Amino acid sequence: MNPLDCLFCRIARGDLPARVVHASEHVIAFLDIRPIRRGHVLVVPRSHFPFYDDLPSEVAHDVMGVAQRLAPVLRASFQVERVGLFFTGVDIAHAHAHVVPMVEPTDVTSRRYIAQETLTFRPAALAPPDELDAAAELIKRALGSAARSPSARGRAPRS
Repeated sequence: MNPLDCLFCRIARGDLPARVVHASEHVIAFLDIRPIRRGHVLVVPRSHFPFYDDLPSEVAHDVMGVAQRLAPVLRASFQVERVGLFFTGVDIAHAHAHVVPMVEPTDVTSRRYIAQETLTFRPAALAPPDELDAAAELIKRALGSAARSPSARGRAPRS
């Protein structure tokens, strides 16, 4: 795919709007508009890499670091016990990580754990813009607070 046409490259360049919650030299993190759960964040390299195993170590490190920084923020902000992290590339051929507040064990799962032989899938519904705006602001405020907190490197308390 040509990076000029890639949806995530266009978002990273600022050509398309997104609810950005974090931006740095190598990565940009923004809310998924078809979230599995409220607060579902995509962590995307700014440069185009079709597969996650194409990522240079420095970029992969930054993707993981942002995901780790987001996890306690998402746990606290969306009051979940667990946050899932996974890489895909099914919908968009640009390496990216999903950081998802998990409500149900099936929010992020393997086919091996599903008892039914035949499953059907549909795209997740588009989230309402006001819900995305509110979630983005909540995450950005919490990320800012975490960066200023002396215990920012530790895990957020769990309820």
